[in-house]
Amino acid sequence: MNTPVIAEAISEAMGKSFRVESTQSVGGGCINEAFRLVGSDASYFVKINRATWLDMFIAEAEGLNALRQTDALKAPQPICYGVDASQAYLVLEHLPLRSLSSAAQTILGKQLAQLHRTTSDQFGWQRDNTIGSTPQVNTRMDEWSQFYAEHRLGYQFDLAAQQGLKIPDAAELCDSIETFFTDYHPKPSLLHGDLWGGNAAMDDAGNPVIFDPACYFGDRESDIAFTEMFGGFSSAFYQAYQSEWPLNAGYQQRKDLYNLYHVLNHYNLFGGGYGMQAQGMVVSLLHNIGKSRK
Repeated sequence: MNTPVIAEAISEAMGKSFRVESTQSVGGGCINEAFRLVGSDASYFVKINRATWLDMFIAEAEGLNALRQTDALKAPQPICYGVDASQAYLVLEHLPLRSLSSAAQTILGKQLAQLHRTTSDQFGWQRDNTIGSTPQVNTRMDEWSQFYAEHRLGYQFDLAAQQGLKIPDAAELCDSIETFFTDYHPKPSLLHGDLWGGNAAMDDAGNPVIFDPACYFGDRESDIAFTEMFGGFSSAFYQAYQSEWPLNAGYQQRKDLYNLYHVLNHYNLFGGGYGMQAQGMVVSLLHNIGKSRK
């Protein structure tokens, strides 16, 4: 990491000189390297990766700004990004973070519902971004079931097939997705898009903070579904969300449909048992469709 170049970019973005006094490695991610740059009166959080990944950082900065502009909840402020030689970098404000308390979980539940009330006239987003390091296509569409079939499940099924995982019933499931929305017509809500327990924390004042977004306008249920996939969110979080904006009664039938996207993405990123898990979910979802048609 070329610290002087990044310090100069920070100085330009902030309109005042910033000189690095120490550099601290920060763990926790599997995609980028991360560091804390400490100066005499400020510190910043820096992610670095290969220069070809600059667009991923630009999309992340735009997603954080989109979250911040809603005033619904707290997200780190992007400072600057750029490329130096073979490395791309993204600089964010540094926020000391710790695990969510019960009180912060309650606040986050209410704030997430408020975020989801930020809507659009179409599903998708102003640009493509990434889910982890996987490209995420956000071409705008009017119909949610078509968007989800093509740009979420269909895209991930195609990637999985390229890696050798061919799910025989994948096309049938994509063709049947509208069955899950017979009596439910979601509005395009602004989503975090990658909201698992590792992407939410609280600051020293107890305010919830969310980060590492994969934003787009979609069904709010998909954000909630992913919070359940790996845990990390308490009953207080869900109760607070429901009190602010209750979920549709059919959410439990759609939850696995939404989490299949993330299971497929985990297979495409990490391989292993996620492939068998995805196959099982497809079979189960089609079975449930069959029962609903009887």
